Amino acid sequence: MNLTSPYADLTMTQEVFHSNEPLHLESGEKLESFDLAYTTYGQLNEDKSNVIWVVHALTGDSNAAEWWNGLIGEDKFFDPNRNFIICANLLGSCYGSTNPFSINQASGSPYFYDFPQLTTRDLAASLEKLRVYLRIDKIQTLIGGSLGGQVSLEWALTLGQRLSNAVILASTSKTSPWVIGFNETQRMAIESDCTWGECTESAGAKGLETARAIAMLTYRHPDDLAIKQSDSEEKLDGYRPASYLRYQGKKLANRFNALSYWTLSKAMDSHDVGRGRGGVVAALEKIEAKVLAIGVNSDQLFLPKETQYISQKVKRGTYKEINSTAGHDAFLIEFEQLTYFLKSFYLQQ
Repeated sequence: MNLTSPYADLTMTQEVFHSNEPLHLESGEKLESFDLAYTTYGQLNEDKSNVIWVVHALTGDSNAAEWWNGLIGEDKFFDPNRNFIICANLLGSCYGSTNPFSINQASGSPYFYDFPQLTTRDLAASLEKLRVYLRIDKIQTLIGGSLGGQVSLEWALTLGQRLSNAVILASTSKTSPWVIGFNETQRMAIESDCTWGECTESAGAKGLETARAIAMLTYRHPDDLAIKQSDSEEKLDGYRPASYLRYQGKKLANRFNALSYWTLSKAMDSHDVGRGRGGVVAALEKIEAKVLAIGVNSDQLFLPKETQYISQKVKRGTYKEINSTAGHDAFLIEFEQLTYFLKSFYLQQ
C-alpha cells in the first residue's frame, strides 16, 4: 500500500512479503513459510543501480526514515529522490514479520516458546529471498548497525558481486563473550519474571523492562550518563539515572515483547561469519564488496577495535571512527559525522 510518510516528505510503500518456500535454518529446523514486512522509499531508476538496503538493529522496525531520520529522507545523504531505499523487519521481530506469536502451521497455534532458533545467517538468508522476490539484481549499498551490521556482514558474504558497498556500523565479525554475557544477563532477567513460560503476548513483560535497563547501560557510556543524568541537588534517593532506566524499560516493554527480544538476542549471540567457512579471516576475505566499517570511540559493547578488524581483513576495507560520548548508540545519533564518512567513502570510488 502507498502511504504518505511524515518522515521523508515523499511517498513510501509498506508491504508484506510472503514466502511459501521453506527456510532451512542453521539449527536443522525449518520454517515452512514466513513473512517479512518491509518499507520502501523512492523508486528504482532505469538500470536498477540505486538500491540502498538498510538493516535495523535489535528492536528496530522497517520504518528506517523514522529511526534514522538524520540519514534518510529528502535532502539527507540517502535521499528517496535519488535512491530506492528498502528496510525489512527482521525475521523474529514483532513488527509484521514472522515471530514467536505467529501461527505454527504444524499445530495451528502460535509458536510461543517453540519458535525455532535463528542465527544472523538465517536472518540474512530470509532477506536474500526478499531480494530475489523483488527482482533486485544489484544492491548499491547495504548498511546496518549493531545486530543489523552483523546480518549485513553475513549477507555481504553470500551476495558476492551483487553488492557494491557494505557499510557496517558499531558491529563485529563474531560476537564476543562480553556481549554474550550481557545478553544472557538480560535473558536471566526475563526468566525471573513469574509470567515467563505463559503462552500470552504479555509474558515476561516486567522482565523485559529490566532487560532493557541492563541493555541501556551497554548502549551508553559513563560520561554520557554523567552529562545527561546527573542530579544537580543533594539527595538520598530518587536519582535521575534510576528513573531514566525505569522509563526506558517501560518504554520498550510497551512496544516490544520478551519472546522476540529473546529470539533476536540469541541470534546476536550466534554471530560468527567464520562458522563452517574456515574461520573469520577466511570468510571476511571472500567479501567482494567495498566495505566501510565505522566504529564508535566510546562503544563499550561492540568495541571499536572489533569493528576496525573487519576493515583490516576484507579485500577492500576502510575504517572510520565516530567521536562521541554517547557510546554504542552513537551510530543512531551522530548524523553529521556519519554523513561526512559516507561522502568521503563514495568520493573514493
